[in-house]
Amino acid sequence: MKSFGELSREQLRRENSLLSRLMGEAKVEDLTRFEADLAQQQSQVLFEISTEIEDTEDALKQAEQLTQRLKKHLQQLKSLQQVLSKQH
Repeated sequence: MKSFGELSREQLRRENSLLSRLMGEAKVEDLTRFEADLAQQQSQVLFEISTEIEDTEDALKQAEQLTQRLKKHLQQLKSLQQVLSKQH
């Protein structure tokens, strides 16, 4: 028969082995979860950037259209001023 010390050491080795395997699996699970979370965050950031690009392009188009309308209005005012100045 094995002594109590030998049985204790074997039990401790088995427990350490099991714990090591569990820790290894947990670390792999943690890394896998971290990688998935990181990929999700990257997708979210890319989506937000794409949305911001579209919003900025739309705002730029609106600003360009406003600029064109203002230039047209300014030209109309100048033409009206010339016409009225000639009459006096």
